[in-house]
Amino acid sequence: MGMTMSQKILAAHAGLETVRPGQLIEADLDLVLGNDVTTPVAVHEFRKTGLTRVFDRKKIAIVPDHFTPNKDIKAAEQCRMIREFAREMGIEHYFEVGEMGVEHCLIPEQGLAVPGDLIIGADSHTCTYGALGAFSTGVGSTDMAAGMATGRLWFKVPSALKFVLKNKPGRWVSGKDVILHIIGMIGVDGARYKSMEFVGDGLAHLSMDDRFTIANMAVEAGAKNGIFPVDEKTVAYVQEHATKPYRVYEPDPDADYDEEYEIDLSTLKPTVAFPHLPSNTKTIDEVGEIPVDQVVIGSCTNGRLSDLRTAAQILKGRKVKKGVRVLVFPGTQRIYLAALREGIIADLVEAGAVVSTPTCGPCLGGHMGILAKGERAVATTNRNFVGRMGHPESEVYLASPAVAAASAVTGIITDPAKL
Repeated sequence: MGMTMSQKILAAHAGLETVRPGQLIEADLDLVLGNDVTTPVAVHEFRKTGLTRVFDRKKIAIVPDHFTPNKDIKAAEQCRMIREFAREMGIEHYFEVGEMGVEHCLIPEQGLAVPGDLIIGADSHTCTYGALGAFSTGVGSTDMAAGMATGRLWFKVPSALKFVLKNKPGRWVSGKDVILHIIGMIGVDGARYKSMEFVGDGLAHLSMDDRFTIANMAVEAGAKNGIFPVDEKTVAYVQEHATKPYRVYEPDPDADYDEEYEIDLSTLKPTVAFPHLPSNTKTIDEVGEIPVDQVVIGSCTNGRLSDLRTAAQILKGRKVKKGVRVLVFPGTQRIYLAALREGIIADLVEAGAVVSTPTCGPCLGGHMGILAKGERAVATTNRNFVGRMGHPESEVYLASPAVAAASAVTGIITDPAKL
């Protein structure tokens, strides 16, 4: 029986000819990632080993992005701790304020994730890098510590689901709508500990940013990872950003998949996930009239330049509805600067939005946009659990940048095609 893309990457990093689903292996790591929330715990566990050096100072990245710029004294102390650890260990890829971004936007931009890599990160959305044809997955802080110490980690080889994407999506349908449709179809546990592998002629119509969004939210279906084949668009992205060699893996023709789903992208509509699960989806024509108090555009899911362009395209020359707060979070400093140079930031501010330095703050209800009791938000983020962005009696509706921006103009969840 042949192997999937994910299985081939795991086999190669374990030094094995073949692997099978359910098999336990120990594999070499290409990158170990942490942030300001998860790394302090990992540092504490690393200290217990008695080691004075990490396995490879070039293969560890630490990005303080969740409560950064620091929201309080505790956050400041956490960042001080990891800053000192990075300095002590000589970790090359520590990204201070001014350099940092939302980690899953920053790592590909910096060329630290490339096709064929095996990457772990102490953050569940580490699966984002599957867009580049890498096997990347979230782990706990203790596993991060083990990875920093040894450069190896154990894995249970996942089985896989195949998603065959066909045809071209319509206007205002983006990668966010694709993944929300899929999660709505299979549920938040529909891919539990499986690899979600995306193929089909429809990929030609999905940008790299679309793919990052889709891979990012694979974990919202319970997946171990999401992964895309390496095509011309991937190669072009990697050639622009990569700082190291890469290797392309392709699934065997006889690779085994637990299920195969065919999705006609041309039939999809803008999609919204209602509270309190990413799987609680409705198409835009099913939403009804739902007023919103806040709109958040950004995060590791939709904070890239194309997302800001889409929002500005809708908001330019219009005004945010009185009484609605619109918060925009570019994914990285480079994205922020590019948006400034294109005039996107001016368009957003003139419409009535506020623009923040890159941070994860509002997505996890940490800072920079907490919801009060009874408030509703439309967000381009990835989770809408109870209390996710603030008060447990607030509500979060997940949507694309186009739907979010259109909703900012009208004050209700709105189809951008109707503006």
